[in-house]
Amino acid sequence: MVLVTRKTHFNAAHRLHNPSKSDEWNKATFGKCNHPNWHGHNYIMEVTVAGEPNPDTGFIIDLSDLKKIIEDKIVEPCDHKNLNLDVPFLKGILPSSENLVKAFYQELKEEVEAVCSEGGVLYSVKLYETERNIAEYCPFRKI
Repeated sequence: MVLVTRKTHFNAAHRLHNPSKSDEWNKATFGKCNHPNWHGHNYIMEVTVAGEPNPDTGFIIDLSDLKKIIEDKIVEPCDHKNLNLDVPFLKGILPSSENLVKAFYQELKEEVEAVCSEGGVLYSVKLYETERNIAEYCPFRKI
């Protein structure tokens, strides 16, 4: 199996707040990330596709196709937006990095796999919230 990764970035604001919990619980649990006027990140995202290269092209996926899908499905809806309020596919999701990578994976999966070489799959989505805080969703790895 070969892995191919496309890296991109976007900037967005969010607030970690669970409306089913008290304000005190939210402040104690999320700290500065619960600020009522939001806070932002310069996110870096890596999307990895896995498979065997097509014998005619040598590609698992044409990286220009992958770039366009990522731009259309994630960057355009999320860049310079409030993830809590402005992104329809994130509605009702607490926008922690862990939840974001799962939502981004689901948003990308069908279109990415439609243009992969035969048997190619969306392998993982990794999100750098900061250079030290990183979440990755990879349903193929088992703990």
